[in-house]
Amino acid sequence: MSFYPAHPIAYGRQHITEADVQAVVETLHSDYLTQGPKVGEFEEKFAAYIGAKYAVAVSNGTAALHLCALALKVQPGQRVITTPITFAASANCVRYCGGEVCFADIDPVTALIDLRAVRQLLESHPRGHFHGLIPVDFAGLPVDLEEARALADEFGLWIIEDSCHAPGGFFTDSKGQPQCCGNGQFADLAIFSFHPVKHIATGEGGMITTNREDLYQELLKLRTHGITKDPTQLQRHDGGWYMEMQELGYNYRMPDMLCALGISQLARADKGLARRRQLAARYDDAFAATPGIKPLAGAAGHAYHLYVIEVEDRKGLYDALRAKQVFAQVHYIPVHTMPYYQQLGWKPGDFPLAENYYAHCLSIPLFPSLTDEEQDYVVACILDFVR
Repeated sequence: MSFYPAHPIAYGRQHITEADVQAVVETLHSDYLTQGPKVGEFEEKFAAYIGAKYAVAVSNGTAALHLCALALKVQPGQRVITTPITFAASANCVRYCGGEVCFADIDPVTALIDLRAVRQLLESHPRGHFHGLIPVDFAGLPVDLEEARALADEFGLWIIEDSCHAPGGFFTDSKGQPQCCGNGQFADLAIFSFHPVKHIATGEGGMITTNREDLYQELLKLRTHGITKDPTQLQRHDGGWYMEMQELGYNYRMPDMLCALGISQLARADKGLARRRQLAARYDDAFAATPGIKPLAGAAGHAYHLYVIEVEDRKGLYDALRAKQVFAQVHYIPVHTMPYYQQLGWKPGDFPLAENYYAHCLSIPLFPSLTDEEQDYVVACILDFVR
């Protein structure tokens, strides 16, 4: 192949347009840099995009998870189930509140948490032993939240849907209706991230969506030190300046500058999602006839934050690609094998399907501004190595 990239091709990257730049500049010239009108505008437009009643903008996805755990009143010693194949924050939010994290193994075809394994875990303990479930829409493939909700209702669990990888993604419910990730129909709360490699990039930032007004009102307080100025919630009212700190909250606000960037990015989110799906289909076609390359399962509603393949010599392919300016990545090191979680009693061997997936997985470049020529180069490099 005569093509050689002028710059390294990363597994993911942001796409910033002149419209994005101007949106931020306009906000910089406005009266508000934080706690201003752009925050509410972003929340309203994001909620409409996802199909949820309420949205709360926060400083990042990890803050979103922490606030969800706080709003759901996670207490020391309470047990919450999640997947070992995720970024550590999906589990850490429980630990921040003193809760205990429990894991269920994955479906090896999708790398999603296996709800059959969740059921087995629930049935092996007395009712009330577990309090919550945090499924992750890994790589952009949605978890069947209808099935998860039925399981949660049966065993008395709340659900936080980690949708960081899947804005615009959907699954089809038992009635044949598409259910958008984070729309609040099945999960109590859902969270999103606006890290630069995500679908909507604001540098840092996150969003919580819900259909429950009680949780929405609680989140608004918790993201701002536990403080409210709402006259209907005050215990007394000394004047227009008056506010009350009613519980221990945090400064997890998202500034107007970043919300302005988010609004601009959201306006073309569907276009970016369509390009991700187009690129994924091209990868599917390129690898279909090649033994030794196993892509994770796709679906109509896949949001394709990542395109993951499994190969026998993952380390060899990773190094070979880097030598040719292709910077792939691994998602994820199983959380239960991290030193911190091993100190809590987890160990390698606890979840063999997750560990086998980790031994072979590689996320290859996928982002809307990836050109066909660049993608063809990535494919050629992979095929040359595997063959």
